[in-house]
Amino acid sequence: MQRARLLSLFAVVFSVGGCASTTTAELYPSPQEPVCADSATALILWTPAWRADQKDVPAREAAAAEGLDQFFANSGCFRSVSLERLPQTASEAAQTAAAEAARRNETVVLIAVRELGPTVEIGATLALVEGATEVVLEVSEFAPGKADPRTFTVHWRSGGPGVVKGVASLPQDMQAALAAGLQPPAR
Repeated sequence: MQRARLLSLFAVVFSVGGCASTTTAELYPSPQEPVCADSATALILWTPAWRADQKDVPAREAAAAEGLDQFFANSGCFRSVSLERLPQTASEAAQTAAAEAARRNETVVLIAVRELGPTVEIGATLALVEGATEVVLEVSEFAPGKADPRTFTVHWRSGGPGVVKGVASLPQDMQAALAAGLQPPAR
């Protein structure tokens, strides 16, 4: 009995004391040159690419839209930006938009949002609970004068042992993932 209490106390102390949140951003393949060019004009197309069992789709799409709007309004990524949402699996529409934008000497960036949300694992570590928010983006850049797009994946995660996160930070998390992937100029 005494040993069980001691182990329970140790688990509680460790889980409370282990609430360190870490943030990671990985690009695949890596490294990548910045997509942002503060002297360029860009058309940003974004589309949801959720898995079949994705929960709370309208709320996630609203958070994605807010994060995208705020990032392109405040980051200085491009001199001028047009932002447009495409329906899911709209690759043909993206190709057409890229061809039209190329005639205007604009960069086209297609962002497929694959994951945006909190994650929780029970019993994954000694802290009993490990939580995070995760953003996974597939980015395709159609640059003027280049025949083929450059495509890469951004996997951004913030959390850790003892951390439980909700959905309130998703627009800011989206902005952070975009900054990690598109690499705007320092301001």
